Amino acid sequence: MMIAESLLARNPIYEDFFQREAPRLARTARCMADRFRRGGRLLAFGAGAQATDAQHISVEFIHPVIVGKRALPAIDLSNFLGSHVETLFRAEDIVVAFGTPQAEPAICAALLCARRIGAMTCALPGNLGDYFVERFSPDAFLHQEMLEILYHTLWESVHVYLEHDDLTAHAGESSFLYPFLDSARQLADPAGDVAQSIRMKVEEDAQLRRETARQAAYIEQACEAIAAALQKGGQLLIFGNGGSATDANDFAFDCVQPPPGLRSIPALSLAAEPAVLTALANDVGNDAVFLRQLIAHARPHDVVIAISTSGGSRNLIAALEEARRRELTTVALLGYDGGEVCRRKLADYAIVVPSDYIPRIQEVQASIYHVMREALEEALPHA
Repeated sequence: MMIAESLLARNPIYEDFFQREAPRLARTARCMADRFRRGGRLLAFGAGAQATDAQHISVEFIHPVIVGKRALPAIDLSNFLGSHVETLFRAEDIVVAFGTPQAEPAICAALLCARRIGAMTCALPGNLGDYFVERFSPDAFLHQEMLEILYHTLWESVHVYLEHDDLTAHAGESSFLYPFLDSARQLADPAGDVAQSIRMKVEEDAQLRRETARQAAYIEQACEAIAAALQKGGQLLIFGNGGSATDANDFAFDCVQPPPGLRSIPALSLAAEPAVLTALANDVGNDAVFLRQLIAHARPHDVVIAISTSGGSRNLIAALEEARRRELTTVALLGYDGGEVCRRKLADYAIVVPSDYIPRIQEVQASIYHVMREALEEALPHA
């Protein structure tokens, strides 16, 4: 399994893309900020695994992880795709479509309708948007990882423009998003400075992948343990909160409905059903939303996979404790220093991205579980 090589090979590809793309992204973020000021909303949609990106971008905009940032109206409309989703569009909106490199009729029709009424459109990928990215890579995992970096940088940059309308005020709490703002000068080229900030974020990602690649042997051991459990009839039970919930959904999609060339692996995301999650949160409490599902679904030989940036969420800890009691294999993808999950040794395999900034953690975690998915293909025996 070439886990380290696969992680490191991503860096020059992403750095090259964002080196070129950063100016367009900076201008696009400015246009999005103007739309939000005018009362516009971000309306996202996608099909299959791409719907998890629509979920993720919506979470980022409506529930910003940075303390003090405003909630911006955003929603995932994937369930309406292919019907009359256009009835929800307004001229001031931002319509973001996630799809595969192949032209998808429902997505193309929705984008064309949005353009006709005057909405701003983003095609990811495609060529029907005011902002668009055509086919980035034949590798579906690399393409999706690049898009996650892209919409994270858009979200970060939109907040910068919203908070600095005249681009003369000091950055204050936004300084780590936009290190070029200070009170001593007026920016001559704000879009250029935002573009450079985007490039710096991608360089930070690259460094985190290099650090994560040092855990390659450990990640390989985790994959071998997962493969052994699957061969005994187990399945993957994956969960997380917020953006990590969308990653859990994506990981489950990648297992059950993988890109061409990979076999289907049994996996469930315990973060996928809003009716179940809200019923448990309302009637029992948020701490039990994964625990109760785990009690219902878990069988011998299952593998429990928790995705968290902090490693401290009580609902994840409760589920991992139950998995321990059932003697199930446990895996955790974590950020910061691994948090309570590592301190209490609740995971047989705890893979930590050593960062304290959530978007960068999530971007590298996506690389990790994609590499793990590919490694499982090699670890499982072929019929």
